[in-house]
Amino acid sequence: MENLPAYIGFVFACTTALTLLIFYRASNYSVITFILLMAWLATQYLISRTGFYTLTNTIPPRFVLLTIPPLLVIIGLFATDRGRRYLDALDLKTLTLIHLVRIPVELVLFWLFLHKTVPQLMTFEGRNFDILAGLTAPLIFYLAFRNQQTNKKPLLYWNFICLGLVLNIVINAILSAPFPFQKFGFEQPDIAVLYFPFVWLPCCVVPLVILSHLAAIRQLLRR
Repeated sequence: MENLPAYIGFVFACTTALTLLIFYRASNYSVITFILLMAWLATQYLISRTGFYTLTNTIPPRFVLLTIPPLLVIIGLFATDRGRRYLDALDLKTLTLIHLVRIPVELVLFWLFLHKTVPQLMTFEGRNFDILAGLTAPLIFYLAFRNQQTNKKPLLYWNFICLGLVLNIVINAILSAPFPFQKFGFEQPDIAVLYFPFVWLPCCVVPLVILSHLAAIRQLLRR
């Protein structure tokens, strides 16, 4: 990974910071949310710098330490009264605009493919259509919020579709990584996410994108 141009890591680090700041805004500037997210990013920075995640032949893969904690947090938010109150207080407009970060994420993945650290199927030239969520976010924002009342139906359908898009690439990315259960990308496994700063993609950016969709869907269905 030392051979990667510096701008790729820089753009991705900036994208991660932007994702965190937008979600911080969606949480109505919750200091606890900001501190927890910063602490989580710092923890994964320290772990990844040791090369911990590059050992991929373990069962379960060490990679689960990047993905399982955020998943448990999301489940906990939906499973508890306090968590559901937190989700319902998130700003729906900001939860929509946060998906703009998927545009630079997809550009970074394409650059990583060009430098042979992710397979082509993880880019918009392959099976990854996630960039459509980012490109359509401004349009759906306009359609949903141009009046004082929220236009619920298009926003709800869009969230369901774009949630499917991100889940599609998550599954393909996991099955393309050099784990014992790898199914795709044997010519070029998905190794970038095992290194800093790209570990922040599965441990922070993707979970916040998924949580934003789920929280928006919950709010829209309750209206």
